[in-house]
Amino acid sequence: MHKLRTHALVSALSTVTVAALLATGCSAHSPAGTGEAAASTAEAAKPATDDERLAVVSAPTGDVATPTAVAAASTPDQARARKSALKVASYDRKSGRAVIAAPPSGSGTAPSPTPSTTTASSPTASGTAQDTGSDGANSNAAVAVGDVIASAPAPGAPDGVLAKVTEIVDTAADGSATVQTQPAKLNSVLGRSKADGAVPVDPSALEVDPLVEGVKVSWAKTGDLTFGPEGAKLPLGSLRIDVATAVKTAAGAPASASAALKGFVQLAPEVAFSYDGSRAAASSSPSGAFLGLTGKWTSQWQMKGRAAGTTHGKPIRIPFAQLHADPVIQVGPVPIVVNLDLVCYFRVDADGRVTVDAEQRLKGDFRVGGNFTWAKGWRGVSESHMTGEPLKTTVTALGDAKAAMGAEATVGLYGTVGVTADLAPYLRAESHAAAEGSAGGAGSVSGSWALYGGVDLSGTLNLQLSIFGTPVFQTRIPLGAVHEEWLLTKGEVRT
Repeated sequence: MHKLRTHALVSALSTVTVAALLATGCSAHSPAGTGEAAASTAEAAKPATDDERLAVVSAPTGDVATPTAVAAASTPDQARARKSALKVASYDRKSGRAVIAAPPSGSGTAPSPTPSTTTASSPTASGTAQDTGSDGANSNAAVAVGDVIASAPAPGAPDGVLAKVTEIVDTAADGSATVQTQPAKLNSVLGRSKADGAVPVDPSALEVDPLVEGVKVSWAKTGDLTFGPEGAKLPLGSLRIDVATAVKTAAGAPASASAALKGFVQLAPEVAFSYDGSRAAASSSPSGAFLGLTGKWTSQWQMKGRAAGTTHGKPIRIPFAQLHADPVIQVGPVPIVVNLDLVCYFRVDADGRVTVDAEQRLKGDFRVGGNFTWAKGWRGVSESHMTGEPLKTTVTALGDAKAAMGAEATVGLYGTVGVTADLAPYLRAESHAAAEGSAGGAGSVSGSWALYGGVDLSGTLNLQLSIFGTPVFQTRIPLGAVHEEWLLTKGEVRT
């Protein structure tokens, strides 16, 4: 009996050993890279860990671009999105209808984390797909209901796409799907991760539309650019706009007092973005967020002549260039489309009496945007640090004149308006006089003048900042006005 049991045990062990050897032998004939590819795919499919810090960088361009990320409905708590080979082939923002294209078969691209593993779209035991019950659409679709898609600009969506799939309308044999969507929030793709950074705006990507004659645009992307009669250098990443334009002259002013403004503004803008979902519950608002515009500012402009005072009680505003860009920043695997609009302008506020020939060089930096915390909600951020120096000063007659060379900026995400800011460095001249007399009829006139530099900064936060997944507010929130002024030079005259 003992021998019988021993023989049975040995037989069982032999069977296990043979099975193991057979399995090993089969593996030996498999391609060497298969195991590595599987490991790589498994690594890519790992869910994001809580409190993960994501890099904030410029999105890649060209053939290496990764324009899409998908947060699959099947992942636990709909965790942070993952890089996806899917593409938005077309999108209609008004109706929410989109076509999502699957990668070509055999392309070697890693598949999307979709399809969902829910009962409605899971394979049956026999390996055939079950019907989703939506107009014949099935689990061969590239996406599933509940998936959230974040995409760089696509056909029909120049502002990018951030949308949740609500219905699979139709599918094609290659897995492409026509879907119905609704707008989604950033917290649905960023989850409980953290991100904080500033990304320079490529100056060559800015579309510049001159609004007056005499506008010249220069930019440096790959190195210093030499320009101008003095051979000045334009720093890497900067955009410069030169302009010279006439200004309406005060009524009754002689031809010699014709008014004009000329100068340049040089910008190196950066999009600032931060997100903190580390302490948020699943699908709830993040605990912190920031969206804004920062950068360096250099300008030099001259105000000359006797400008007209006001038009219907308002300062004269002369827009001279309009700029637009849709830079894509990459927050971890998620492409976030930033919409940036800038309007550069001159603004003149004068009493029509004083004649000036003044020039100022100004440089510094700025930071404007909206900051969200659970404790205080959305608050405006407006900071500016500028210094100026006079290059030329002549003030005649009495009165006041003020000229600003500024920029109004609007920053938003995926086609929504988030922050509007107006940065207006200015030059202000004032002149005063006092008369003295004596009993003998002799008299004299003494006068004083002063030239000031300054900066005004104002703006608003808009309703659409709720795209972060934060509570919606119903009114615009002012950024908080900044007003700084400094004396450039002054003088006195006595006759």
